[in-house]
Amino acid sequence: MQNLALIALIGILAGLFGGMFGLGGAVIIIPAMVMLLGYSQQMAQGTTLAMMVLPVSALAAFQYYKNGYVDIKVALVIAVFFMVGGFFGAKLATLIPQEILKKAFAIMLILIAVKTLFFDKNV
Repeated sequence: MQNLALIALIGILAGLFGGMFGLGGAVIIIPAMVMLLGYSQQMAQGTTLAMMVLPVSALAAFQYYKNGYVDIKVALVIAVFFMVGGFFGAKLATLIPQEILKKAFAIMLILIAVKTLFFDKNV
C-alpha cells in the first residue's frame, strides 16, 4: 500500500465532505487518487466503488435520518437502480480509453458546478 498517511488524509477529507455536503467519492476521492497517487481513471473509479461497498456512509446517513432528512422508500428504490446502473456503467467504463473517460469525468464535474453556481433556483 502506497503512502498510508496520504491515503488516510484522502479518506478523512472525503468523509468530512460526504457528511457535510453529501459528496466524496466522485468529487474528492477519484481526483485525489488520480492526481496524488498516480492511479488511472479506471483504477480510481473501481477502488472508490469498492470502498463504498463497505458501510462507510451508514453513520452519516443515520445522522440525517435521526433529524428527519431521509426518505427511506426513495433511497431504497434509487439504491436498487443504482446497483443496476453501476453494473452496466462499470462494464462501459472499463472499455473506454482512460483519456476519454478522464475528460468525460471532468466535463461532468464542471457541468454540475456551473449548474449549481448559476442555475440552481434553491440557492
